[in-house]
Amino acid sequence: MKKLVEIILLLLVVLNSHSTKAQTIELKIPFIGAEVFVEPGQTPSEIDTWFRTMKEQHFTVCRIRMFESYMLRADGAWDFSLFDNAFRSAEKYGIKVFANPFYYTEKTDIGGFKYPRDEAHLQSIALFLKEMTLHFSQFSSLYGYVLINEPGGGTLPKTDFTRRKFKEWSKTHPRKEFTDKGYPVLVDLYEQSFQKDYGTWFLKWIAGEITKYDNKHEIHVNNHAMFQNCAEYDFPEWRKFLTTLGGSAHASWHFGYFTRQQYALAMSANSEMVRSGAGSIPWWMTELQGGNNTYSGGSPMCPTKEEIVQWLWITTATNATGNIFWCLNPRSSGIEAGEWALLDFQNHPSDRMVAAAKVAETFNNHAALFANAKEVESGISLLYVRQSMWAESKIAGGSTQNYEARDKGGVMKSVLGYFEAFSEMGVNVNLKAFEEFDFSKADYNGQIIILAHQISLPDSYAGLLENFVARGGKLLVDGLTGFFDENLHNTMKTGFAFENLLGGNISEFKLVDNIFTTTIEGNKLPTHLWRGFIVPSNGQTIAAVDGKAIAVRNSIGQGEVLWIPSLLGLGSRIQKDYSALNLLLNKEFQRELSVLPIRFSTTQKNVLMKSMQSGSSLVTVIVNKATTEKSIELIVKNPKLIPTILFADLKGSISGKILQIKPEETMVIEWK
Repeated sequence: MKKLVEIILLLLVVLNSHSTKAQTIELKIPFIGAEVFVEPGQTPSEIDTWFRTMKEQHFTVCRIRMFESYMLRADGAWDFSLFDNAFRSAEKYGIKVFANPFYYTEKTDIGGFKYPRDEAHLQSIALFLKEMTLHFSQFSSLYGYVLINEPGGGTLPKTDFTRRKFKEWSKTHPRKEFTDKGYPVLVDLYEQSFQKDYGTWFLKWIAGEITKYDNKHEIHVNNHAMFQNCAEYDFPEWRKFLTTLGGSAHASWHFGYFTRQQYALAMSANSEMVRSGAGSIPWWMTELQGGNNTYSGGSPMCPTKEEIVQWLWITTATNATGNIFWCLNPRSSGIEAGEWALLDFQNHPSDRMVAAAKVAETFNNHAALFANAKEVESGISLLYVRQSMWAESKIAGGSTQNYEARDKGGVMKSVLGYFEAFSEMGVNVNLKAFEEFDFSKADYNGQIIILAHQISLPDSYAGLLENFVARGGKLLVDGLTGFFDENLHNTMKTGFAFENLLGGNISEFKLVDNIFTTTIEGNKLPTHLWRGFIVPSNGQTIAAVDGKAIAVRNSIGQGEVLWIPSLLGLGSRIQKDYSALNLLLNKEFQRELSVLPIRFSTTQKNVLMKSMQSGSSLVTVIVNKATTEKSIELIVKNPKLIPTILFADLKGSISGKILQIKPEETMVIEWK
C-alpha cells in the first residue's frame, strides 16, 4: 500500500512539473549518470555496451562531450555518425543525454578554451552550434546542452578581440581616477570586474546561439574549482539564460584546500555554493570524479566506493537534482588516457559504480520522499565577497613564514573555517556570494550573517547590512573585514563606512603570531596572525588587551552585531580545533540553533550531517570521516518523530536518538 501511495504521489509530481521553456528531469527524484566519452576507434557495439551497463546499474542520464574536431571533415562537410551511435543507444536504453559542445581546440587542451580568440573564431563556434543543434535535437534522447566545459579560471587572452570587448565595456563602466571622497585610485579591481562580465557575455552568447535553433531543451553550464574561481562567476546574471546550474567537483583537481579526510566536507561546501548560485532554478553536479587519476589532476587518487556514496548523498542533501560522473569509460588517448572511469578496462562495473547503483536503488525505492525533499534552512549564511578575493589576488604574495592569511586563499579559508565549525554541530549553513543574499525582506529575526575576514567591502554594503541588523538579524564579523574598500583604499583612513554598523573603528592591527589566543568572555580561541584594536563608539566592549578593546557588541534596531577583528575562523582551521569557536557560536546563536529540527547534542569532529524536509518527514544524511566508530546523540526537536534507516552502507544502527556509525559510513535516516 505504501509503495502504491508513493507511485501516485510521484505521478502527481511529474504531471505538475511540466515546463514549456525546457524539459525537466522527468521523475524529479535525484538522478545518477556518467559521461560517455565518445572518440574515433570505438565501435557501435562497444558504445551500446556502455549504455546497456548504465541501464543495468540504474543510471538514467549521461553527458557526452561533442567534439567538433570529430564531426567537421577536412572538406568542410559534417559527419555526425560517431555520435549518432551514442544517441541511438541512449534512446534504446532510455538514457537522457546532455550534449556538451567541445569546440575545436588544440589536441592537448583537455578542458577547452574559455574565451573566443577573434571574430572569425566566434563565427566558427556559431556555425558548429547551428549544425550540432539542428542535427541532434531530432533525437528523443537529447535532454539539454552544457554551454561550455568549466568556464572561468583562466587569464584573459591578450587579443584584439578581448581588447575591443574591454573598450566596449569601459564605455558603461568608466574607470575612476579619484574616489567620490577625493582620494586617488592607484590600484583597482577593474580588470577582474571586466573578466566577470566578459565571461557572462560569452556564456549568454552561446545560449543565444543554441536557442535560435532549439528552445525546448535544458541550458546548463558547469563551473569548477569553486573555492578559487567563484569571484569570476556572476550566478544571478547566469540564471537569466540558464535553466539549470551545475558544477564540477573533482577532489583531485578542486579540493586543494582540504585533506582527503575532509573531502566530504569540501563536497558539502562546494554544493552549498552552487545551490546558492542557482537560486530558484535547479542545480546538479555535472562532474564528480568516478575513478583513478593516474597522471592527470593535482592529487592522484582513486575514490573508494564509500567516498562515492558520501558524495552522492551529500549533493542530494544539498538539493541537487542529480549527479554525473566523469566518466563512465576511460578515454583511449590524450593526457587522461585510461583514467577517471567507473568501468574497468573490460567494461565491467567497478565497485564504485555498484555502490552508486545502490544509492540509485534507494532513490527509486523511496521516490516520493526524495522527489519532494528540500534542504532544511538554518537561517545561517556565510557570505563571501568577490572584491575581497580580487583584492587578495592583487596584494597577497605569500610570506617566508608561510602565513596562510598572507597568501591567496586566506579569505576563502576563513569562511570555510566557520563552515567546518557548524558542520561539526550537524547544522546546515548557506555559503553565498554577498550578491546572492536577499536584503529586501522586512524581517530578519532568526537570520544570521557571518563575514569572516572579507578584506574588501564596497561602502554601499554598509547600508544593506545595517538594514539587515535593524530588522532583527544577527551579524558576526571577524578578521580584517572591511580593511579595504573596492578600490583598495584603507577604509580606516578614508572614512570607515561600517563604523555605525560595527560600533567603532580600528586604531591599528598588530601582527602577533601564526597562532595566538583571543579570550572572549572566558573562552580562549585560537587566532591567526593579526589582532585588531578597536576604538569603540556606540559599541560595548566585551574583550580587551592592555586596556584596549579587541571585541565589541553593538545593537541596531531589533538586531545585534558581534565584531572581533581577529582571524578566529582561520585560526581554528589552522589549529584543526573548532572546540572553542563552537562554544562561541553556540552561545551567541543559542536561540537560533534551538529551533532547528535536528542537530548533534555535542560537536562531532570529522562527522557531518545534512538535513532535508519532505512533507512531514525529516531526512538526515550523516557521514563519519573519523577513524573510529562513533556513538552520537541527536537533538530532535519533535519528540514524536521515529527514525527508520533508509541506507547504511556499513550496517550502522540507530536506537531512539542514539546512532552508531562506522568509519567512512554514510547513514540516511527518515524521521516521521
